[in-house]
Amino acid sequence: MPQHPTRQVLSGVIVVALCAATTMRCARTFADEAASTPQSPATTPSKKPEPKKELFTGKVVLLQDALKKRDIKVADEMKLQAVLETKSGELIPIAADWRGRAFFQDKKLRDRAVEIVGYRQPGIPYLQALVVYFPNEKGEREEFDYWCDICAIPMYEIKDCECCQGPSRHRYRPAELPDYLFQQESAKNKKPSSTTKTPTQESPGKGPS
Repeated sequence: MPQHPTRQVLSGVIVVALCAATTMRCARTFADEAASTPQSPATTPSKKPEPKKELFTGKVVLLQDALKKRDIKVADEMKLQAVLETKSGELIPIAADWRGRAFFQDKKLRDRAVEIVGYRQPGIPYLQALVVYFPNEKGEREEFDYWCDICAIPMYEIKDCECCQGPSRHRYRPAELPDYLFQQESAKNKKPSSTTKTPTQESPGKGPS
C-alpha cells in the first residue's frame, strides 16, 4: 500500500532532525576533547645575543694601498674599501654603514691614529663602528663627528646639514671611553667568591644589606 505524502514529509523531517542532532553531538564531543587536550607552549623565538662592543685602535687606510705594501696587487675595484690597520698589522675591513661610511668619503679621517668603538658579528670580518675618537696634539682623546653651527645638530658622514642645507664641519670634543666597555670587561673577569652569601645563607634576623 503506498505511503501517504504527509507521512513521507514527516519521515523526512525526522531523519533530518536526527542527523542534525548527531552532528551537533559529535561537534560538542570534539570541542570537549580539544579543550581537555594539553596544548604545547608556544615556542618563543630566542633573542639574538648582542655583539660584544670592543675598542679597536690603529689607523684607517685604503685596502688597495695596504695590500700593495704587502706585495699583493689587486684591481681598482678594491681601491675604495677602507680598512683599519692595527698596530700589529692586521687589516680589518670597515662596514660602510651609518658610522663607518665617513672613512670611505673623507680622506682627512684616514692615515692618522684613531680609536673606534665597535663590534664584529660572528663569522663576519667587517667592523661596524659606533663611536670614533682621534687624539689631539697633546695626545688627549677627542670624539669626532660632523657639526652644523647654525642648527647645532651632529651628523656622521660628510655632507651638508640635513636641516638648513648649510655647510658642516669637523667637530672634536674631549671624551672618555664608554662605560659599557669597562662593564663588559668587569663582568668577564668577575668570579663568584666562595665566601659570598646567597639569600639562603643570610644570618637569622638580618635582611639583605
